[in-house]
Amino acid sequence: MEIQVYRMVFPDRVCPSGEKVVAHLTAAQQAFTDIPLRSPAEVAAFKAQWQVETTPQVFIDGERIGGWEALLAHPQLGQETPKTSYAPVASVFGTAALVAWAARLGMPGFMGIALAMLASLKLADLEAFTKQFAEYDAIAQRFRPYGKVYPVLELALGLGFLAGVWPLGIGIGSLVLGAIGAYSVVDAVYLRQKKLTCACVGGNSRAPLGLVTLAENAAMIGMGLALALGGMDTLPVAQRSFSSALNSGRGEPIPALTRPTTR
Repeated sequence: MEIQVYRMVFPDRVCPSGEKVVAHLTAAQQAFTDIPLRSPAEVAAFKAQWQVETTPQVFIDGERIGGWEALLAHPQLGQETPKTSYAPVASVFGTAALVAWAARLGMPGFMGIALAMLASLKLADLEAFTKQFAEYDAIAQRFRPYGKVYPVLELALGLGFLAGVWPLGIGIGSLVLGAIGAYSVVDAVYLRQKKLTCACVGGNSRAPLGLVTLAENAAMIGMGLALALGGMDTLPVAQRSFSSALNSGRGEPIPALTRPTTR
C-alpha cells in the first residue's frame, strides 16, 4: 500500500488537519510519503489539478480518498489513534528521583540520572525520535541532523551533572538546550496551536507536548543557571562520601602490624 499525503506547510503556518493526518499515520506505524505544499501558488495549482477545495488530500496507490475525515473513515487506516499518556514521563522522573534519593545525590544527581535515562530512550530508536522531534523543535525543523545529535548532547549533560566536572560548561549547555526546548514548545503548542506528542521519551511516544515538556525545559534552565552561577554543590558524590568519612571522626586508625615478640 503506497500512501501519499499532500498538505499545506508554509513558513509561518501549517494546516492543522494535515498535522492530524501525519500524526495519525505515524501513530499507526504506517509508511507514507509526506508531500508539503510550501506556497499559496503550489496549493492553488494542486487544488486546480485535482478539483478539490481543501487540503490535506490523501492518496492510496494513486487514488485520491480525501482529507482527514476520509482517512478516519477508511476501513484499513481509520483506526482510532492511541490515547495520549504521561506514564512514560512519570516513570522516568519518578525512577530518577528515587535513585537520587537512595544514593543521596541531591538535585544535580537527579537531573543527571533523568537526562541520561531520557537520552537512552531516544537513542533506542534514533530514526523515530528524529522524525517526531522535527515536528516541533525550532532547530530540527530547519536542520534535521540536529535531531540525531540532541540525544548525545543530553547524555553528555547528564554525565556532567553526575560527575560534577566543568560546571560552567555543563551549566551553559543545560541552559541553552532548555531555552531552545522551551521556545519550541511555546511556539508549537501555544502560538501555532499544534497538537503534537512529545519526543522527550523517545520516538513514537504518546506523551502530549505541552505543560509537562515545558516544565522539563524549565528545570534544565534552572539547573543550568545554578551551575553556571556557582550556586550549587557539584562535587561528585563519591568524593563527598569519602570526604565525609575522613571528617566524621568516627573511624579509628588501623593499628600497625607488628611481629610478635618471642621469649
